[in-house]
Amino acid sequence: MDPGCSQLLPALCAALADPRQPVADDTCLEKLLDWFKTVTEAGPSVLLLQENPCLVELLFQVLKPQDLSSGVLAFSLRLAGILAAQEDCFQYLQGELLLGLFGESGPLGRAAWTAPTVRSGWIQGLRSLAQHPSALQFLEGCGALGTVFSLQGDPSLFVASAAGQLLAHTLVLSMRCQAEGQPSPQAPDWPPCAQQIVGHVEESLRSAATPQVTQALNVLSTTLGHCHGPWAQVLWVRLSPLVAGLLKKDPVPAAHSLVDLLLSAARSPVLSSDCSLWGTLAQTLSHLSCTQAGPLALGVLKLQDCPQALRAEAFGVLLQPLACVLKAAAQAPVLPGLPAGTVSDSAVVDALLSSKSACVGLLCQTLAHVELLQPMPQRPSPWPQVPLLEAAVTVLRLCNGSAAPTSNVGGRLCVVLAGCVRVQRAALDFLGTLSQGTGPQELVTQVFAVLLEYLKSPDSSPTVLKKAFQATLGWLRASPRSPGCCEMDSQGQLFLRELLPVLQKRLCSPCWEVRDSGLEFLTQLTRCWGGQAGFRHILVASEVPKLAEQLLRDPESYVRASAVTALGQLSSQGLRATPASPEAPGDQQKSLLLDLLHVLSADSEGFPRRAVMQVFTEWLRDGQAEVAEDPEQFVGRVLAVASQDLDWEVRAQGLELALVFLAHTLGQPAAHCPYAAAPPEVAPPGRLDEALQVLCRVRLFEFAFRALFDCDRPVAQKSCDLLLFLRARAAPCGSPQEVESSPDVASVEAALQRWRAGQQGQPLEELEPEAVLAVLRSMDLEGLRGALAESSDHVEKSPRSLLQDILATVGILGENEADCY
Repeated sequence: MDPGCSQLLPALCAALADPRQPVADDTCLEKLLDWFKTVTEAGPSVLLLQENPCLVELLFQVLKPQDLSSGVLAFSLRLAGILAAQEDCFQYLQGELLLGLFGESGPLGRAAWTAPTVRSGWIQGLRSLAQHPSALQFLEGCGALGTVFSLQGDPSLFVASAAGQLLAHTLVLSMRCQAEGQPSPQAPDWPPCAQQIVGHVEESLRSAATPQVTQALNVLSTTLGHCHGPWAQVLWVRLSPLVAGLLKKDPVPAAHSLVDLLLSAARSPVLSSDCSLWGTLAQTLSHLSCTQAGPLALGVLKLQDCPQALRAEAFGVLLQPLACVLKAAAQAPVLPGLPAGTVSDSAVVDALLSSKSACVGLLCQTLAHVELLQPMPQRPSPWPQVPLLEAAVTVLRLCNGSAAPTSNVGGRLCVVLAGCVRVQRAALDFLGTLSQGTGPQELVTQVFAVLLEYLKSPDSSPTVLKKAFQATLGWLRASPRSPGCCEMDSQGQLFLRELLPVLQKRLCSPCWEVRDSGLEFLTQLTRCWGGQAGFRHILVASEVPKLAEQLLRDPESYVRASAVTALGQLSSQGLRATPASPEAPGDQQKSLLLDLLHVLSADSEGFPRRAVMQVFTEWLRDGQAEVAEDPEQFVGRVLAVASQDLDWEVRAQGLELALVFLAHTLGQPAAHCPYAAAPPEVAPPGRLDEALQVLCRVRLFEFAFRALFDCDRPVAQKSCDLLLFLRARAAPCGSPQEVESSPDVASVEAALQRWRAGQQGQPLEELEPEAVLAVLRSMDLEGLRGALAESSDHVEKSPRSLLQDILATVGILGENEADCY
């Protein structure tokens, strides 16, 4: 421990033990415990106590009947547990102290025990302490386990959960501390703590009270999750009959916890070969309700080592709600394409029709579960792509009222699901995921048709429209190409012709979220298909590019930012709105550049300005026509504006643009990492001089040097990386004497000193390349990068600062000694 901290500890302990003193807030005490945990992990706890006896005195003070705050009492209990986690320190503290803290004569009998904070601190202290065989004997001897059993039903959920975690941890520790060899299946041969805990679990599993069954299942589930040795097999053999007995009750109690336990057991490498476990899983699938069985079926399908028959059964259970929807809409006795075990169960139909909330919950759960399976390598095979597509389309049509079911169940589902946004979102997500597969032509036509219905509908909410745009993009990307070329096929182009008028309408929506989603969709669509002649012809013939340009002046900043991004992408592909003057085809590109520069310099919100910088960086990186004519002038103008921006992200993106320009000018790929083991290639002296002249003219160095002392750390870090990159390219050029001989070096270094001191107002004079190189060589950029890598509050977060802050709150430090931050 730091000597300075040791000097402050006595005063701290005295303040904590004094009930008259105001107590530090819980956050400070939590940080203090974290520090003590770090100290004990780094060295012997006994030595810590011997060098700082005030800690033991604090714990003894807690034993005295006095009106200590619940926060200090909980802190002391947890501190005792942290210290006693090492067995030699446990022996050092054992006796009156630990018994007084954790035994029946301690806080359990005081009024403070009514505070959940104290009960939680007591449990956490025991959890930290329980790390060795001596601790197990202590738990057994002091009667603490009985208290932990009762705390499982504590009204505080945090306390109840911590009690269950402690029991599972203690059971696992008992098993590990048992003598090596095959454990005995007979309970009398088990460690005493294990006997007590397992006996309590057995009693709870036999209970008629669901909360007690839940507690037992949670303890057992956590135990099996951390114990994979022979003990896991012994425990399962002993307790599995009681677990299976729960399935005979109607309804099955604690179904959620039962599912967690069975999946935890199935994931155990020791139990995965137990045939009885797979039989219990199959029975559970058939006994649980469809809502309860869904998570279990999904968990079974995710298992690596699972019998094929059980996987098929689980998949059938998972698909039952969708099978019911398909049958209700089609009135067909047989549903081709679904797995053989999938049936339209009457219980599932009853659950769907019991209430709107039950129907919505079951369908959303099923769609989400099957969506998770779709990209998984262990998904069921063959995958029923066609019926799943039909189910997704059917659900969407039931929701928007375009379905025409002929059965009574289908009609009732139409009423229940009408306008349900939650189901619409889930079904659109599911439909988008299914685009990773294929489908027959007529079914894909239905998919595009239902997507168009949702995009056209005035009843579609903004979130539903966003989902519909995302699903549409997925299906357009998956649409087949024309034979012999990369063009979108005729069906896709026909859909686009119908889609773009809808997009035009959405870009004029009074709802800003809709306009924003439309622009994002346009950006992604252009990025994917902008090079294809068919798409280009359809888009240019529409009003979409013109509307996107008008949205640069939208009142909502998010929309303006999306418009900037969309126009940047359109311009990159040569898909801007047709210029007013055919004689000057370049005017449209220049006008966009001017428009975006105006946004960068004049927009009051940060989002559009950040978007402009990202577009400019992409244009420069890709060598687009907008900047290729005169990249030097372009970069100079952008950096001049970005350097004055108050948004640190704009300045950071300016440095990204500067790095791209620097790399292009020097002939080095911009993707080179400054931290890479291999240094970048060194530029030839002649080329380097020419490049440095260009960089000086665009005032890149002034921008980078000023950013080096930026008050926002990410900006300074980017600047440091950029200058390190440049210095590595120019390392062998010139000589050290240039640092002294160059007349401009002194003025540059003086400016850097002013900027470091926060005087950012004065600009640099015209720089010469030799002066720049000399300053770069003289700067400790590596040291600066290391300093920037530290957190900005690393001094204030030090243990000594923490102790000073706590002492300052109780008035022990003088007025000027507190390290307040």
